[in-house]
Amino acid sequence: MGVKCRLLLVPGGECIEYEGMDGATYEDALLSIGIIPDTVLILFKGQSLPQDTRIGEDEVEIVSTGSRG
Repeated sequence: MGVKCRLLLVPGGECIEYEGMDGATYEDALLSIGIIPDTVLILFKGQSLPQDTRIGEDEVEIVSTGSRG
């Protein structure tokens, strides 16, 4: 089987579909798309999720916390 989740990148509004193995965490998902987990917040319905949380939601917001320049 596996897990699926949509990652909505803020700012920018890009939506990335992630598919991983059962037990995958948000950290796994972020690293797979080239995002360093310590540079973002993971939000589900306005609540922050730890990066080591197993994926269980259909869609989360990934909010950048630092400048990129």
